[in-house]
Amino acid sequence: METRELRYFVAVAEELHFGRAAQRLGIAQPPLSRAIAQLERRLGVALLERTSRTVALTRAGSVLLIEGRAALDAVDAADRRTRRAALATTGHPGLVLVTKAGASGELLAKLLDAYASEPDAVPVDVLLCGIGEQERMLRDGRADVALLHRPFDSTVGLDCEELRTEGQVVVLPAGHPLTAQDEVRMADVAELPGLPPPRRRGPDGTYPDGPGPEVRDTTQLYQLIALSRTSAILPESCRADLRHDLAAVPVVDAPRVTTVIAWPPHSRSLALAALIRTATRL
Repeated sequence: METRELRYFVAVAEELHFGRAAQRLGIAQPPLSRAIAQLERRLGVALLERTSRTVALTRAGSVLLIEGRAALDAVDAADRRTRRAALATTGHPGLVLVTKAGASGELLAKLLDAYASEPDAVPVDVLLCGIGEQERMLRDGRADVALLHRPFDSTVGLDCEELRTEGQVVVLPAGHPLTAQDEVRMADVAELPGLPPPRRRGPDGTYPDGPGPEVRDTTQLYQLIALSRTSAILPESCRADLRHDLAAVPVVDAPRVTTVIAWPPHSRSLALAALIRTATRL
């Protein structure tokens, strides 16, 4: 299969409309239709079910959509990492670290300060992303290294070192009755009246169904909690960044959260290796 064919197919599979897909790709519709037909002939399977009014994925097409996205992400990641490697050899070295906005702030500050004092330290650009986005940015080559949080983020296929393990707290509006307690259990916060759990965007970019509000990042989450629209269970270290109109109560039976520093296993960056050594030493 050709990369061009995969890009064409993914566009059609996501739009489920040849006209919209052609507009998105910036090409005419007839060559797009011919490319998809050629891809189906090459694979020997039907990828789409077409009628005069609708386009739907076959079972084989659904599989190719998942695999095609992964393949295109890998191609794009190779492009980005190759370009950054070239910059490093032409006198413009640097690392890109991605982390969830509002998470591990104290740990990140200590890491950056300690690494900056190393004799061969290079500049580190920090990208703050929305909830659950840092893993994807690391995998697709937009970042060299990431702070991830298990069990929420997957580290499958990545190299990583554990930095810290901590308990979790429930973040509530200040003055909520539960804030008077020293600790709570998961059952106490599972279905708080009027405070449904937030809905976070999944790896496919969509939000699950449910009564809670859609949440893109930690700043938005804190605002919605303060307005008594939701509550959230978060790592205990979030206490350092809580606003005055929020309160946190330990959840004694919540799973513990492990912060890890993760990077692609094929990286050969000496600067990245030095950053990892600094992180594990801390």
